[in-house]
Amino acid sequence: MFSRTGAMLVMGISAVYFLIPIWWLLVASTKDQSQFTNTNPLWFADFSLFQNIADLVAYRDGVFLRWMMNSVLYAGGGALIATLLAAGCGYALAKYRFPGRDLLFNIVLGGVLVPATALALPLFLIFSQISATNTFWSVFLPSLVSPFGVYLTRIYAAASVPDELLEAARLDGSGEVRTFFTVSVRLMFPALVTVFLFQFVAIWNNFFLPLIMLRDETLFPVTLGLYAWNSQVNQIPELRGYVLIGALLSIIPLIITFLFLQRFWRNGLGAGSVK
Repeated sequence: MFSRTGAMLVMGISAVYFLIPIWWLLVASTKDQSQFTNTNPLWFADFSLFQNIADLVAYRDGVFLRWMMNSVLYAGGGALIATLLAAGCGYALAKYRFPGRDLLFNIVLGGVLVPATALALPLFLIFSQISATNTFWSVFLPSLVSPFGVYLTRIYAAASVPDELLEAARLDGSGEVRTFFTVSVRLMFPALVTVFLFQFVAIWNNFFLPLIMLRDETLFPVTLGLYAWNSQVNQIPELRGYVLIGALLSIIPLIITFLFLQRFWRNGLGAGSVK
């Protein structure tokens, strides 16, 4: 009984600790500029949320919407392609035997251990050699590689895709590519959703790579755009409110994506339990 109560207490304190900043952001986003410093920071004053959003969208011809669209393109397109590439690579490593397979998998494991920030400078030097910095591709192309995704799909494919099922598909005349997309991908779907979510969140929150790659603000993702505004708050005080509203709006796509895709996790776990 005591251990259960202690665990619930720890989880409750942790939940409050993580939710307080989000609550503060929500409350601050509903206030006008004059109420940021002279009202209770954890409770509402005049409710100006919709007016604040309208002002943000209208500021500088809607540059914030451009940043949001850039983040959707970087994160959505990058996560989708990265998931497909990781699925193919992980499936091949799990189900095909070829020389150097174990060495290649060990290299992938090494890639998982390398932090993304350590690769930012080498990537900048590579793209600068081909005059591709300050372009959409300088941020998008590095996002297509997910060593963790390859590792996860390889483990999941080995456990969830029976070799007997693949042999039966081959005997029925199905080619390798068709078997992969019609049979294996469906069995691996919970893992692919996980890879997509991890990659989507990583790209959406990516800051350092766009910081060193981009100079044109029309190419900025929302994280870098809000950082640029926040660095100008002392010169332009009204940007403080826009940064708060923008930070609140920037987390909505992450919440929507998670809520939409979590049902596939439940379906995958339920399907696996009766196999």
